[in-house]
Amino acid sequence: MNLQNKTLLITGIDEFIGLRAAELAIAQGMKVRGIQSSADNNQTVQNLGIEVIVGSITDAAVAQKACQGVDIVLHTAQMAQEAGSIKEFRAVNVGGTVNMAKAAKNAGVRTFVHLSSVMVYGFNYPDGITETGPLSGENNPYCQTKIEAETELLPLNAPPDFGIIIIRAGDVYGPGSISWVIRPILMMRQKLFAYANDGKGIINHVYIDNLIDAIFLAIEKEAYGEIFNITDGQSTSWKEYFLQLAAMENLSAPMSLPKEEMKLFLKLRAQGQKLFRKKADILPESVDFMSRPYAYSIAKAQNLLNFQPKIDLEKGLHYTQEWLNKTDI
Repeated sequence: MNLQNKTLLITGIDEFIGLRAAELAIAQGMKVRGIQSSADNNQTVQNLGIEVIVGSITDAAVAQKACQGVDIVLHTAQMAQEAGSIKEFRAVNVGGTVNMAKAAKNAGVRTFVHLSSVMVYGFNYPDGITETGPLSGENNPYCQTKIEAETELLPLNAPPDFGIIIIRAGDVYGPGSISWVIRPILMMRQKLFAYANDGKGIINHVYIDNLIDAIFLAIEKEAYGEIFNITDGQSTSWKEYFLQLAAMENLSAPMSLPKEEMKLFLKLRAQGQKLFRKKADILPESVDFMSRPYAYSIAKAQNLLNFQPKIDLEKGLHYTQEWLNKTDI
């Protein structure tokens, strides 16, 4: 599929991934429309001149309206946090996803790309796991509902009229990343950040532009019914990544704590914040997300899509630092 002049609908247009996808899509000559849940104006979205529909992805009327006259849907909207009510996660991550896909199919949309996550493999998985590897919900609402969304979506795949593509993204970082840039740095500034077990294990980072590049390749190749792991393909330890992040801000190196000790500290911290009616800034479950042991294989994307990550960690962190220098986070 030639992307030139195609109309792309992006859910979560005002969020980190959706916003960057919009910028790069426009740069490729695509027309972009977006859905966002909040009525707050995003200055970047406004500057891009994007048509924005405000509403919930779980609302059938919103989904139907947004999908009219669209060629491609990129579904990035999700409930993404380490823990919480499975009911709330399921409503957004499963119900909202299926609602958008069915509306797209009914509206004659050709391609539906679902942004899933490597977290469908859980926290303990084999080294070099491929897309056919075992999935594990780990009794975690994010992991579980990402699995459920994929399971519900795939039966809707009916090419050539309507094609589903699933992208299992790694740990997406870059300018604007809350999980892997903003939150760790804010915690480091307060001298509250630590990594577990001396930072052993692998962060499967993927620079935001590399992720969007893979998504566009999958659309161009019309890889319908396929699932792809997408990371930068580099084996970087958690310790190495967070040390480089600290160095960018001239901050002290993070300390290391035993995993279970860290989880206990964060549990007590979250309980204390709850007493003062504050939302917990970091949950104990985050330790599991930040201590996964192995790399995921991206061989399928390399072979079928000719995906080659163009921006390595050094360059990606350089771009991130440039953004940090001119942004008040």
